Amino acid sequence: MKKAVILLSGGLDSAVALYLAKQQGFELYALSFDYGQRHNRELEAAKAIAEKAGAKEHQVVSLKLDKWGGSSLTDSAMEVEDGDVDRADIPVTYVPARNMVFLSVAASLAEAIEAQDIFIGVSQVDYSGYVDCRQEFIESMEKTINLGTVMGAEQNRPIKIHAPFVNKTKAEEIQLGAELGVDFGLTWSCYRGGEKPCGTCDSCLLRAKAFAEAGVTDTAL
Repeated sequence: MKKAVILLSGGLDSAVALYLAKQQGFELYALSFDYGQRHNRELEAAKAIAEKAGAKEHQVVSLKLDKWGGSSLTDSAMEVEDGDVDRADIPVTYVPARNMVFLSVAASLAEAIEAQDIFIGVSQVDYSGYVDCRQEFIESMEKTINLGTVMGAEQNRPIKIHAPFVNKTKAEEIQLGAELGVDFGLTWSCYRGGEKPCGTCDSCLLRAKAFAEAGVTDTAL
């Protein structure tokens, strides 16, 4: 069975990506990060999702990006602002180079276990304007990974980054997740953490909008 590393935050996008990799016949190696995020409640969600999907392994890597902050998700002195699904600017919840860091670690794990596939659940359609969710970035990272790994540069075994939702809406993604049997009730999206979703941050608003458009009940609420 082919192996795949799946970036699993515990949120909606990564959960569907995990189940898609499973449906495509990959052995699942889930990878989550404790990066000092205020919404580390998502790590509990990631563990539950990985277990239910039957992942071969689920690793949580500690990175502690809160050492220098720069985002309201990692800096306790900054507030998570209320969301705006029509915003044109990049919100303060953007974590500097987060997906660049995550994909680099995923590449290291992939090469260590000889996996040629990495899954990430980013979208450049329904998202908060994050620059590291765009297709151009994903394509560039894939090229860089293959220049910087023995598998890619010397062994002609390139590592592919799968970003299956990069040009899909969240509603389309939810419909796919429902078909794949994703338990949405296990997922966590809220940026503010806590016991229940706040319902007003960017992530909560985008999630609510997507479930409404998909005509699917959000069982996490």
